[in-house]
Amino acid sequence: MSESATPDVRGMTAASAFAGMRSVAPVVFRAGCPDCRERFELTASALRLAIGASSRTTFYSFTCPKCGAAVRKPAGERIVELLTGGGVRTLRLHSTV
Repeated sequence: MSESATPDVRGMTAASAFAGMRSVAPVVFRAGCPDCRERFELTASALRLAIGASSRTTFYSFTCPKCGAAVRKPAGERIVELLTGGGVRTLRLHSTV
């Protein structure tokens, strides 16, 4: 076989390598405020995730963009998976026992 299955990349420029790619939209999460009942979307940078040793100490938090309330909600396994996969900053809480 005289032809290679992979293209010759030695002459490829960065512009040609990324020519077919589209920009990626930021991940947004839907949330609601228990105080003002407003529903909205938040980017990963607006959320914080704390992972503790139990379900009682695992939660996510954010500030309501409408009323300014500090909101803290429990995070089960699926929520943790979605938030971490979406780039939410995570704090791991360690037991002092």
